Amino acid sequence: MVGKLSNCPRCGKLYVAGVKEVCPACEKEIDQEYQRCADYLREHKGANIYELSEATEVTIKQITKFIREGRISIADAPNMGYPCESCGTIIQEGRLCNQCRGRLEHGIKHVLEQEAEEKNKDKGLGYYNKGKLK
Repeated sequence: MVGKLSNCPRCGKLYVAGVKEVCPACEKEIDQEYQRCADYLREHKGANIYELSEATEVTIKQITKFIREGRISIADAPNMGYPCESCGTIIQEGRLCNQCRGRLEHGIKHVLEQEAEEKNKDKGLGYYNKGKLK
């Protein structure tokens, strides 16, 4: 099976896309970044993501990806976490902090209630039509 040509999302160079989502040069660079992070965390178990990023010159986005992939375990690093995708608060699991998750759930519930209300109104079962049904 022949892969298709694609531009590397990290550096923009043309490469044959396959199993890896970046070109071989970027893959090597990512592996080196991971190694710098792992080495730093072995020596500085109490480091947080900002200290790790500054010391290793690896972006917070890439460190977050290492954590999500399971390459960096936050169980071994008690102060390690990553930013909530909505507000940036440091979290240790999922993609959203509890506050943002609650806000999202509330918004979804509100939209579903509105849709149900509209559906009932369309059927003549809405609040304003109840008196007319008798």
